[in-house]
Amino acid sequence: MAAAPQAPGRGSVRKTRPLTVKTSLNNPYAICWSALEREHMHFILQTLEDRFKSLGLRKMEDKKKRRKQFLKKPSPDRCGTEVEKSEGLKEKPPEGSEQGSGWTPVDVRKQLAIGINEVTRALERNGLLLVLVCRSAKPAILTSHLIQLSLSRAVPACQVPRLSERLAPVIGLKCVLALGFKKTTTAFDAEVRAIIPRVPSLHVPWLQGRPEDSGASLDTASSESRDREVLDTSFEDLAKQKRKLVGSQQAVVLQPLKIKKLIPNPNKIRKPPKGKKTTSK
Repeated sequence: MAAAPQAPGRGSVRKTRPLTVKTSLNNPYAICWSALEREHMHFILQTLEDRFKSLGLRKMEDKKKRRKQFLKKPSPDRCGTEVEKSEGLKEKPPEGSEQGSGWTPVDVRKQLAIGINEVTRALERNGLLLVLVCRSAKPAILTSHLIQLSLSRAVPACQVPRLSERLAPVIGLKCVLALGFKKTTTAFDAEVRAIIPRVPSLHVPWLQGRPEDSGASLDTASSESRDREVLDTSFEDLAKQKRKLVGSQQAVVLQPLKIKKLIPNPNKIRKPPKGKKTTSK
């Protein structure tokens, strides 16, 4: 058997590095966006484009500020003189001139959630009525988490092709990968009501029997009545009722997880805790 390789210029044997172990599991469920019909796609894009143009929502950028970023910084000796001259030459802009960088109707902008991160935060707070996602977002994992979020919050959502191409130049942005309409919206109330019936329903295997907001109050009332009955019944009667409820509900089939790769740790190296220090006797 060949000897272990030795380090150059040393007598000790080189230690082998421990193997890095990473466990990864494949998801047996295939989650994807529901297909949107072509007629509904054209209707959604046209209504939103017309509404944005009528409201005049647009992000304005001040070109002077962008130019100053590329200019060189003046020397410290000239700073004082240049500042004094600039203060003397400054004049108030005319009333009809353009404003600085920002959104033109601020009130309308607050009624929307633009971008993947902003839409995700609004969905987590349960503050949206409708979610639209652009189909050109790559990789697809950027927007796949919005399927479970929107379905768990009972918010209609769909993937619209060419959403960014049609709406981004109207608003003054480079791209619009996700667009959400908040519950406090008043400017897009009619558009949201017209778009929601055309949005296809989403499908997530572990959220099949989840109730919507409309039926949530009925479920709470029935649960309260069941709790009152529980206090008056015995343990055997409760077991029978549970069996009836399980039989009436739809059976959920659990699929096993497939292990991609499994590497054991033969050395079983355990690191000492950071707080304790070894004391030499």
